[in-house]
Formats: sequence, C-alpha cells, structure tokens
Amino acid sequence: MIDNRPIGPGHRPYLIAEMSGNHNRSLDRALKIVDAAAAAGADAIKLQTYTAETMTLNLSGPGFVIEDQTSLWHGRRLYDLYDEAHTPWEWHAPLMARAATHGISCFSTPFDPTAVDFLESLDVPAYKIASFENVDLPLIEDVASRRKPLLISNGMATVAEIGDAVDTARRAGCNDIILLKCTSTYPATPENSNLATLPNLAETFGCLVGLSDHTMGCGVAVASVALGACLIEKHFTLSRSDGGVDSAFSMEPGEFRVMREEVDRAWQAIGHIKYGGSRAEQGSKAFRRSLYIAQDMAAGDVFNSSNLRAVRPGFGLPPKFMKSLLGKRIAHDVKAGTPVDWSLLSG
Repeated sequence: MIDNRPIGPGHRPYLIAEMSGNHNRSLDRALKIVDAAAAAGADAIKLQTYTAETMTLNLSGPGFVIEDQTSLWHGRRLYDLYDEAHTPWEWHAPLMARAATHGISCFSTPFDPTAVDFLESLDVPAYKIASFENVDLPLIEDVASRRKPLLISNGMATVAEIGDAVDTARRAGCNDIILLKCTSTYPATPENSNLATLPNLAETFGCLVGLSDHTMGCGVAVASVALGACLIEKHFTLSRSDGGVDSAFSMEPGEFRVMREEVDRAWQAIGHIKYGGSRAEQGSKAFRRSLYIAQDMAAGDVFNSSNLRAVRPGFGLPPKFMKSLLGKRIAHDVKAGTPVDWSLLSG
C-alpha cells in the first residue's frame, strides 16, 4: 500500500510515471509532467534523487565515458550526463505538492545515504531501488530501515543477488517489498523482456511483483499483468520530440492513457477460474441449440430426423438426447415449433 492505495492482485495495476531527466532542466516543465501524468491515469510520479557528485567522479578516463556505440549516450562523460539529468533537490517539495493536488503520490529513487535522509525529511510514502543499485546492500539496508514500501528493480540481477537484496531489506525491518522485472537496456525489446520470470519471481521470494518497463508501446506492460504484475513503471515525457536524456524510450501522455486503459482491461479479464458461464452469459443460453418439433405431429407418430430437429433457441431438451428419442412415439398432438420435453413421449 502506498499512500493508502492498495497494491496487489485484488486491485487494478498501480502505474508509475517515471520523470527521470525528462524535465530538461526546467521546473516549469517538470510541474507540467506531473500534471500530464495525473491526467493520463498515473497513480504516482517518480523522481530520482542524486547529484553528479553523489553518482560518479568528475573524470574522463576509462570507464567514466560511455563507450558503447549502441548507447543513447555514447561518448558522454558520466559526470556530465548525471549533471544534466539530475532533478534539483529544491524541486522535490514543489513537485510532491503538485502531485498531491491531483491526488497522486510522488516518491523517488535515492542513490546514496544523503538522498535517503533528504527524502525522509520530505516524508516520502515509498522508495525505489534502481536496477544498477540492487547490489548496493548498504543502501538497501538504509532505505529498508525506514520501513516504508520498497520497490526493487532486478535488471541484470541473479537469483542470488535478488535474494541478498530481499534478505537485507527484511533484516532491516521492511516487509512491504515489490520486486520489479526489468531489462536494463534503453530502450528494451520485447524479446528480451522474459516476462515468464514474473510468477517464478513471486514464488521464489514471496513478494508481490511488477514491471519496470523500457520497451516502446504498452504491449509488454499489458502482457505482464496476465503474469502477475501488480505495478508497472514507465518513463514519461510530454513529447519525445522535445528531446531529453531519456526521451527516446519514454511514453507520451496519450500513450500512457492507452496503457492505463489496456492494463486495466487485462486485469479485469484475469478474473478467477470459472466454468459453466458467468451471470452475464445466462441470457445467451437461450441461443443454444435444443430439440424442437419441426413438423406438426399427431398422437402416436414416430420421431424421425424430419420431425425432430436440433435448432435454436435453447428451450427444448439438449441435442444429446436426439438418438434416445428417434423411433419413440409422441404422446399427443403437437404443432411445429414446440420445444421437446420428456412429457411428449407416450407411456
């Protein structure tokens, strides 16, 4: 439960709009992102709380420059990238206040103990651990000790690493944990999403599960609901054409609204194990086939394939009794169109 909003199988999926660096260094734009996310059906807006100094070193040597040519950020220094993308800490309070005016939650991903202390001073309702930090057990211990709902993304993590993270959180006093299946590529592809992991993740660790999704569109998110995801996080921007460090794999408001509608439909469709038709289907039984008198018959006539037929509607005997009735005699005169029941048989 986050801010009194229940989360779990009995409740519609909880949707988080991740702002990340899509504010493009503008508080006005950041506030508009909160407004748009709320209007699009988000349950929460999520921030990231760090500075370039708390994330990395101001260096340009090996490892401090992104060399992967397939990366959206190829050639960027880590320090410069984080400096551009970070959300100024003085923005957090006004962004949380704006979210509250819309009745949605606002919380964050801290990346070091100073961020945790700062977020505690703002009384955030929950925390998230990013995929790249899920092996930072001291950070997880610190966050978990605050005893608030904790989301842990599992991009790249092995079963043993997830186990270490969960055990650390529980030992620190946090039992309200949601594990998020995540593929740590930007953007991610459906074929690398491996959503079949979700039920196993829930069973292995005894936690609720969700999805931190970097794929384009909402297909993967919708599919995840059928496999047990009760929470979905998507990067969110006003418009990809505006640019920004994460804009290329972020959802626009209209797309997020479609996802809200479709994941809700998926959740509603799961229901429970049910045979024999629902209450809503009862009226449709009238349009099943059943046995009817197809020709006028006089008392003593023999049922045959011409005067006894299986047709719609469904007010006569089921068609499975056709063979039992053929060759039998009718007890009294009947008109064509009479539904067959056992009282029509002669002694």
